Amino acid sequence: MKVHVLDLNFFASESIASFLIETTDGPILIETGPDTTYRNITASLKAFGYAPKDVRGVFVSHIHLDHAGAAWHFADEGATIYVHANGARHMADPSKLFASAKQIYKDDMDRLWGQLKPIPQDRIHPTGDGERITIGGVTVQAVATPGHASHHNVYLVDGMMFTGDVGGIRIKDGPIFAPTPPPDINVEVWQESLRKMRALRPDALYLTHFGVFNDAGDHLRLLEDMLLQWTSWIGDRLKQGRPDEAIVKEFEDYFKGIIEKTTRDKGLFERYELADPAYMNAPGLIRYWRKFRSA
Repeated sequence: MKVHVLDLNFFASESIASFLIETTDGPILIETGPDTTYRNITASLKAFGYAPKDVRGVFVSHIHLDHAGAAWHFADEGATIYVHANGARHMADPSKLFASAKQIYKDDMDRLWGQLKPIPQDRIHPTGDGERITIGGVTVQAVATPGHASHHNVYLVDGMMFTGDVGGIRIKDGPIFAPTPPPDINVEVWQESLRKMRALRPDALYLTHFGVFNDAGDHLRLLEDMLLQWTSWIGDRLKQGRPDEAIVKEFEDYFKGIIEKTTRDKGLFERYELADPAYMNAPGLIRYWRKFRSA
């Protein structure tokens, strides 16, 4: 079994990854990236001797467009799409998903994410928590891990854990961030998912944003610390009665400051902004406080 990290070059290198796993029955993919990077993922497959029609299965961590937006292409070519049961209906009928994203991204929708087309029901496999799927001698275990999204899975393959967004954002020597966009953020549920992930004792973490890290225990601990730090930061300002717009603007400066203190690589800020836009994180945590903590 061989695993390859595919850099989808979403406006910059090392912002979104897909993972190619070679099996005796053909390749499988974990994550597809958005429709706008489909040409890039096709080129990466070709470099390993494959075409989209060769892909037997696609496992998406959740249905956000930077993770699953190109899944419909592979379904059209014959692949089965594996997704958390809460996200399956939105893969079959993506109209609500698309409309929700359109509200956020407005005129940038096409430039960032491209098209989103329905996937036939017989191409969608809703996963159960702990379910094991074997393709060509490779067994993939789906583990339900909500908190970032209610429809989130991580996937475990021979000690390798493919973490989607619940496992955080980490690019090169930059900080470990917890992406907190609206609408599904639930900090306590996320903490429970992190405990679940640690209990599985992965050997390595494969982050969609971005790459492979072998310090799983330390990484997950630091991720939880950052999640709680951001949560408290937002909560303090809500209790002070600060307007949402002011909190979002202040958070953008706070976000940038953490990166600048952590790494000397000035180019990392652009990659973090592509993978985890600062202006999205504050609204997600503001909504969390108002929904669950009555701030």
